[in-house]
Amino acid sequence: MAHRGGWLRLEDRSRENTWYAFAQAVAEGYRYLETDVHTTADGLLVAFHDSELGRVTDATGPIRSYSWADLADVRVGGSDPISLIEELLAEFSATYFNIDLKDDATAEALPAVLARTGAEHRVCVASFSTSRLRRFRKLAPNVLTATTPAEIAWYGFGFGLRRFRLGVGAAMQVPVRVAGERLRLVRPDVIAAAHKAGVAVHVWTIDDRAEMEHLIDLGVDGIVTNEIGILKQVLIERGLWEG
Repeated sequence: MAHRGGWLRLEDRSRENTWYAFAQAVAEGYRYLETDVHTTADGLLVAFHDSELGRVTDATGPIRSYSWADLADVRVGGSDPISLIEELLAEFSATYFNIDLKDDATAEALPAVLARTGAEHRVCVASFSTSRLRRFRKLAPNVLTATTPAEIAWYGFGFGLRRFRLGVGAAMQVPVRVAGERLRLVRPDVIAAAHKAGVAVHVWTIDDRAEMEHLIDLGVDGIVTNEIGILKQVLIERGLWEG
């Protein structure tokens, strides 16, 4: 899964979540893209990770304070316009998206966007907010969602109970370690428990080749990466590339 589109060249790192990044990943054969959504002041959904514009654009301030018209001249990485998630879903219509809800309003607005673009069947919606994800599930019950933080804790540390499925999350999307790197979450027992419950395991964000190899050996179902060239080569060598 191409994280915010990923990159083939280090100089493209700042062009995250742009049409350029996603088009490059799709040209490489990636069928699964990861992105984030924020809400503008006038209620439109944009593909953008941070709540503030300053890290990757030539503007400053919270993205929620800008209307879509205000963002027209803002450039990501010095060259790319910010994209509406609706435009990306329409443009890359043969591609699957993992969409991370970054503010409460996105949970309310995304279902209508998915309906207009006919994309309900090719997205998985995730969030670090349990309440946000639960709200989205109520509004779009037929759309796949990732596990909530509470569900992740269940499969990771609910010893003796996790053989029972908790919630409706289709994929547990997690880093290798949690609690300030102190606890390893991606372990054989966790993967086995998730799989027994019918839940896939996706791990983010993995840019190291050796770690990719190790996770594949453990049996994870998906790897989220910025280094799309490296992951593609690893999967080709193992006969797992499906691009």
